[in-house]
Amino acid sequence: MDKKERILLLTLAAINFTNIMDFMIMMPLGPQLMRIFEITPQQFGLLVSCYTISAGISGFFAAFLIDRFDRKRALTILYIGFIIGTFICGLAPGYKLLMSARVFTGIFGGVLGAVILSIVGDVVPLERRGQAMGMIMGAFSVASVFGVPFGLFMAANSTLGWHAPFLLLGICGIPIGFLIFKYVPHLRQHVKLDSHIDPIAVLKAIGSSRNQIFALILMAVIMMGHFSIIPFLSPYMVSNVGFKEADLAYIYIIGGGLTIFTSPYIGKLADRKGKFKVFRVFVLLSTLPIFLITHMPQVNIVWALSVTALFFVFSGGRFGPAQAMVTSAVNPQIRGSFMSISSSLQQLTAGLASYLAGVIVTKSADGSLQGYNIVGYIAFAFTLGSIFIARKLKTFDGQIF
Repeated sequence: MDKKERILLLTLAAINFTNIMDFMIMMPLGPQLMRIFEITPQQFGLLVSCYTISAGISGFFAAFLIDRFDRKRALTILYIGFIIGTFICGLAPGYKLLMSARVFTGIFGGVLGAVILSIVGDVVPLERRGQAMGMIMGAFSVASVFGVPFGLFMAANSTLGWHAPFLLLGICGIPIGFLIFKYVPHLRQHVKLDSHIDPIAVLKAIGSSRNQIFALILMAVIMMGHFSIIPFLSPYMVSNVGFKEADLAYIYIIGGGLTIFTSPYIGKLADRKGKFKVFRVFVLLSTLPIFLITHMPQVNIVWALSVTALFFVFSGGRFGPAQAMVTSAVNPQIRGSFMSISSSLQQLTAGLASYLAGVIVTKSADGSLQGYNIVGYIAFAFTLGSIFIARKLKTFDGQIF
């Protein structure tokens, strides 16, 4: 990996950091937002899912346009819209307006991931793509270690309260916009291949390709298994396990801190040993913390943090190899459209998972949350199911992962 490629990947990772941070900060703010707005778990689940649903819808329509434009131009426009939306979230005075702001932000943020992955697929050769995806996914680790704990600290100690993390994130996005201008190259080769791509034909091509259908289903199943757990992780730790709201930052500091080291290593391991083999190992490993988290009684905080750390490492370890397989399941000519549709489906699935978790989880008279164990069984089933789908994937030229 040369210096130019590394700088590009770091810039894309910075964009991904703000995008992930914008979504992630909602979950640990759950106990605070439910208390301040006096809302139920179902209403909080809707607040989380409205972002992903709007992102999914916008991602679908973006598929009709995304491959007609230079990747850099698309990335710039989407990021500007995302930053504006983040500022609006920070200025929202109440529950309903915050929900509207989340919908607006999701329209732009949901497509950003697809463009980032398309750029990686266009620029980085397959033999280094696992490592590249590890760097991009490493933004999750940085958001966990630095972004979320600092956001929680500001929400708890700033006079601006829960508004502060969103406003700070919007400010951070401004210099990243300049990095896009300076370091992201103009990528038009996919347009030159065929400047008159019919999006309907792309949808038909995906529908007629068994490989691409499996790629879409794979990411949807992974998201169902992951985002049924995530929205109520923090509320459950506070209400059932005995965490204080201030303790929630440790979940992200420890778990995210470990993934800073494990994500790049897993990416390199996937390049050497095979994407599917490494993916399968981490899927199986992730089932243990999924079960333990969703069935956890009041325990010592050290034990609880050990389990959540395993969840971050093992569950996060699936995504790099999975994204490397998916980006290679389609040819470059329609990669942007395909990844936009894939991102759309992932967002819609994540929104559905969050909403269903909110329907299942209820608050009892003593303030504890009930039904999280049922959510765990559902996540367990979807997580294991992803192995059987992933084993069917091939690269667009027929190569086995």
